Amino acid sequence: MSDASTRSGTLWVIGLGPGESHLLTPQAREALDAAERLYGYGPYLNRVVDEHDPRRMASDNREEGARARQALTDAAAGARVAMVSGGDPGVFAMAAAVCEQIERGPAHWRTLEVQMIPGISAMFAVAAACGAPLGHDFCAVSLSDNLKPWALIERRLKAAAGAGFVMALYNPISASRPWQLGRAFELLRDTLAGETVVIFGRAAGRADEHMQITTLAEARAEWADMATLVMIGSEQTRVVERPDQPPLVYSPRFAPGCDPESPA
Repeated sequence: MSDASTRSGTLWVIGLGPGESHLLTPQAREALDAAERLYGYGPYLNRVVDEHDPRRMASDNREEGARARQALTDAAAGARVAMVSGGDPGVFAMAAAVCEQIERGPAHWRTLEVQMIPGISAMFAVAAACGAPLGHDFCAVSLSDNLKPWALIERRLKAAAGAGFVMALYNPISASRPWQLGRAFELLRDTLAGETVVIFGRAAGRADEHMQITTLAEARAEWADMATLVMIGSEQTRVVERPDQPPLVYSPRFAPGCDPESPA
């Protein structure tokens, strides 16, 4: 991003990463500083701007469409606008919401300069905190059934488990969705072994980070909240115990029978 401070009629969709300032990219900071208006869910805006900043345009977490429309309207009027999103904006977040509104909205929105600025997604922050559980094929599934039917989530969980993917489960549980994670564990136990590695990664990359490594047989839904990402290992995922340090969790880069260091 060059000459950000001189641009107008721009919308930056910014990934804030896990939340700590040292994990915010220089590109994201440059756009935040250049923006004339800052849109986002209130707690995410709190991470990067004072609550009394006049540029601040906070809204509720379930108002993504309206938030995107207003930001696009401001950008079309010539403003430099930033839309903040936790983690990476393209992973279950605001980048898709903005694209949806551009597709549905007036033709002139398609002429706007819109730039997605990546951030560290929760699955990568959790993986880094634990080792390399995403070292082989993986997928991400949101357990929220606000925008898709639960039957579709079940079908995807079964398919991912049957295909041997490591799974990163976003939006595992909330006050309004208290049962979905428990049901997901029940489904996965029908396909995966009880000793399958499970990680509960809470507040990854923040000062109150907490990682809990357990097995699918022992995992309990009540150990998670909306600040938690739950990671389900594949049958190849390993735990390496270490003296005086947390264990390392990793998934080998190779499939069974394809170890490049094994004898020919």
